[in-house]
Amino acid sequence: MNLKQELQQLNDKLDKFRRKLAAAELRGDAAIIAQFKREIAAVTKQIASVKGQHTRVLSKQGTEVKALAFHRALTKAEQADMGKLKKSVKGLIVVHPMTALGREMGVTVVTGYAPSAF
Repeated sequence: MNLKQELQQLNDKLDKFRRKLAAAELRGDAAIIAQFKREIAAVTKQIASVKGQHTRVLSKQGTEVKALAFHRALTKAEQADMGKLKKSVKGLIVVHPMTALGREMGVTVVTGYAPSAF
C-alpha cells in the first residue's frame, strides 16, 4: 500500500473514532470515551509517522532529481506537446510547481531535469 492510501485510511479511521467519541460523550459512557480517546491518540501518532515518512521520500526524490546535470524551465509550446519532448530527450523528468515534489523542491515554473542538455 502506498503512503497516500495509508494516510487516507488513517484519516478515515480518525474521523470515525471522533464521531463515535462524540456519540459516547452524549450518552455519558465513561469507559467508551476513554477507549476512543486512546484510539484517537494512537491514530494521530500513526498519521504523524506516515506524514514524516512521506516527507522523507519526497526529499530524497527531490535531491535525486536536482542531482541531474541539466535543468531549465519549459516553454508553453514544449508543455503543450509533452509527449514529443519526452521522446526526444532521454531521461527527462518534468516537475510541476503544484505537485508535492514541486513544492518540496521549491520550483516556481514547470521545469525539466535531464542528464544532458536539451
